[in-house]
Amino acid sequence: MRVSMALFTSDLRVHDQPVLRAALRGADEVVPLFIVDSGVREAGFDAPNRRAFLADCLADLDAKLRERGGRLVVRTGDVVEQVCRVAYESGARRVHLAAGASGYALRREARLRAALAEERCELQVHDAVNLVLPPGAVAPADSDHFSVFTPYFRHWESERLRPAMGAPRVVRVPEEIGSDDLLARKDLKGVSPGLARGGETEGRRRLKAWESGPLDAYADRHDDLPGDATSRLSPHLHFGSLSPVELAHRARKSGGAGAGAFLRQLAWRDFHHQVLAARPAAAWQDYRPRGDRWRDAPEEARAWREGRTGYPVVDAAMRQLRYEGWMHNRARLLAASFLTKTLYLDWRVGARHFLDLLVDGDVANNQLNWQWVAGTGTDTRPNRVLDPLAQARRLDPHGAYVRRWVPELSGIEGPEVHQPWRLPATERERLGYPEPVVDLADGLARFQEARGIR
Repeated sequence: MRVSMALFTSDLRVHDQPVLRAALRGADEVVPLFIVDSGVREAGFDAPNRRAFLADCLADLDAKLRERGGRLVVRTGDVVEQVCRVAYESGARRVHLAAGASGYALRREARLRAALAEERCELQVHDAVNLVLPPGAVAPADSDHFSVFTPYFRHWESERLRPAMGAPRVVRVPEEIGSDDLLARKDLKGVSPGLARGGETEGRRRLKAWESGPLDAYADRHDDLPGDATSRLSPHLHFGSLSPVELAHRARKSGGAGAGAFLRQLAWRDFHHQVLAARPAAAWQDYRPRGDRWRDAPEEARAWREGRTGYPVVDAAMRQLRYEGWMHNRARLLAASFLTKTLYLDWRVGARHFLDLLVDGDVANNQLNWQWVAGTGTDTRPNRVLDPLAQARRLDPHGAYVRRWVPELSGIEGPEVHQPWRLPATERERLGYPEPVVDLADGLARFQEARGIR
């Protein structure tokens, strides 16, 4: 009896699942295994929102495997120890795994390869299946990665993609292999009340709804804050309950400006992963140091985290994050620019807070987007500052986004909601909304002086 193992990580689906497909080829039985990794918790990345979404994904994956005669095996602990234990219990001689881009994933892979070799079990690593193109698939002639997005995208969009795979019809799992209980969202504390549901079934439902109309208008409306015209598929891409390769194929087939704009966002995900794969230290160190001496202002950082900066569009973004565990992409840029350039606080302070709450928070996209905004990353205009008032007038012209998330200001009509400090003092006191933590002109001058901009 030939037994292999499919070790699931950020690929929690049965459609277009190269790891599972490879494990099924040439084996009579397969152990579909997921490890609730104790190392993730120890590293501080086990946020309640992601754990809740993961619980949904695992339950849905188990159900889909059972439809095919199989089941998901779940173990808890150190990945290397648990994989070796299940390999011994099942007699598996080969373990299939998707490659990762972070330093943690690379170290885990090296440890796993060495430990399995001692057990005379082979580790077969497949290209990262939560990306359209794996790191290194395209690279400039003089470097191991692209450091600027535009030339990367030119190469990316011309690449031929591997075909998307269908879901397997049958998955046979050894009966004697035991499993821990599945995680359950209802048992978790600290989960954002508006957190979306996870799992492949929900992801495919959202994808179908997205393709049925909103995708066509995406090029024109993707920055529309109150319209919420984005796909909201990022959590499913993060956990792999949807395949980015399948999404790219479908967008290419659809065509049009909306599909083109969506493909560009998929390429940004791949771009950040190829940067991190080449420079793992960029997770916490400046990719391009600017000599910053960031301010230490804990009260201002707290006001930012709580959505009490006195700038309504920034506060709306931060309150949406806390309630939903998700934030509109343009709102993320505004909130990050305000922290790093208007308040001149370290980007790592913001990146840590986002990782604590974002359901789609991963090291590559979160950290490198923060560095892009802070000017220490791959942005070719590192000293650009996003004015929250100008951005609010453009992206939330009638104030609907602000009124949705900042109820203190819900009674203010029109664009005046973006500048409540202009109201009479008695009215401001009645609203209970804070005064601005900084004058925008003062914040800009401070940043420009710190960066040596004349």
